[in-house]
Amino acid sequence: MKNHSFKFLHYLIISLFLIYQFDVQGSPSMGLMSSRQDSTLKWLKWEGRSDKPKIVFISGDEEYRSEEALVQFAKILNVNHGFNCTVLFAQDPNYPGIIDPNYQNNIPGLASLADADLMVMLIRFRSLPDDQMRYINDYLKSGRPILGMRTATHAFKFDIDPAKSNYSHYGNYYEENNIWKGGFGRLILGEKWIAHHGAHGQQSTLGIVPKEIQDHPIFKGIIPGTIWGATDVYAIRLPMRNDAVPLLFGQVTERNGPYDKKDLFFGMRPSDSEPAAIVNRKNELGDIISIDLNSPMMPIAWIKNYNIPEGKEGRVFATTMGASIDLVAEGTRRMLVNAAYWCLGLKVPEKSKVDLVGNYQPSQYGFFDDAYWKDRALKISKLNKLLD
Repeated sequence: MKNHSFKFLHYLIISLFLIYQFDVQGSPSMGLMSSRQDSTLKWLKWEGRSDKPKIVFISGDEEYRSEEALVQFAKILNVNHGFNCTVLFAQDPNYPGIIDPNYQNNIPGLASLADADLMVMLIRFRSLPDDQMRYINDYLKSGRPILGMRTATHAFKFDIDPAKSNYSHYGNYYEENNIWKGGFGRLILGEKWIAHHGAHGQQSTLGIVPKEIQDHPIFKGIIPGTIWGATDVYAIRLPMRNDAVPLLFGQVTERNGPYDKKDLFFGMRPSDSEPAAIVNRKNELGDIISIDLNSPMMPIAWIKNYNIPEGKEGRVFATTMGASIDLVAEGTRRMLVNAAYWCLGLKVPEKSKVDLVGNYQPSQYGFFDDAYWKDRALKISKLNKLLD
């Protein structure tokens, strides 16, 4: 009898331990919920703790591998922090479940924004149908927080004819003289697409935190010099909108070694430290002028509040960093994780856990033609396994 009691107690302890582990870490193997078959899986979902926030990540850009970056970001928040995470992908409706960043008119699963606590966005020049845009519009009206990365400043691009979309005012090139001038990027995030400031693929970005900002919770636990990305600094119009607070500035940094087209970082390294020299460029009038790329430095991360007509006020964290290769840098990951906590109004950990999850091997950034994506036929379920 004692032996049976011991066995029962032994199994009970193991069961409780497994339940605890699931509750703390979530289960990446769960939540592939769009379909019963991998070939039609349209999004990825990781269940976390019931008392943790729900975050929806919207990927869809042609260049910076948002489909890789946001899956890793979601896994970090799920496995290391217990958050509930859903990642959405661009795909041709004729080929459901196949990632196609070049297809600009379809991102299934946006209905999941209805009960989301945070929207994370890394999309570029999307022209989504009204029945998908309404979920984003409803989210913004509710005043819930937004975390925008890299090309989210130019998330949308609609035909100039407003009759073709009820959301044409979201477009990057919307220039009507009203609150939406400059589109979603300008009104919601704080800036639209302007230009590359650093040399694309040639000069990296080193994040510089001003002394007066170093105590901001978003920079908790971050060692100076560890926010780095092989993506270049974007141009931002200065001064920024008066409702935006710059937190991080981007030093345009020269590559110390030779350019290497086959290298993940094109020959750039986090150890590169030489600030870019003065360059000659054309101004808006076509005149050649000398420009010091680091005086003034461009903001590369900022916070603000947003408010759309008939909507509530909400928090924004925006950064022009965020390619999949940028997440290799620990400081960059910690900034993003801390920013998620800040957006949600949660206390930022003293040193948030930002370990990479799985065998993360991001791809070089760059454009590929339609034929590449059709031939690759990258299933969403396969992407999840590749990054595991």
